[in-house]
Amino acid sequence: MESGNNTRFSEFLLLGLAEDPELQPLIFGLFLSMYLVTVLGNPLIILPTISDPHLHTPMYFFLSNLSFVDICFTSTTIPKMLVNIQTQRKAITYAI
Repeated sequence: MESGNNTRFSEFLLLGLAEDPELQPLIFGLFLSMYLVTVLGNPLIILPTISDPHLHTPMYFFLSNLSFVDICFTSTTIPKMLVNIQTQRKAITYAI
């Protein structure tokens, strides 16, 4: 007989930033505005780097890659958090 922990969790709880329901719209608006600034601002870094041949140096190459990774990361995490704020759910599942 094997001993060990056989507990399986399919979700984890997000405790949130504030329990007060009156602060939820403020938090939602704050994160939505930061998300929109990120998604609309990072292409302003990527597009000049691609279009101007003088900016084809390693520094601007890594800067545009960093901007692209920032767009990808925020596009996977922030929308889920915004949905959880709106629906008042505290559980985040591992399933897609």
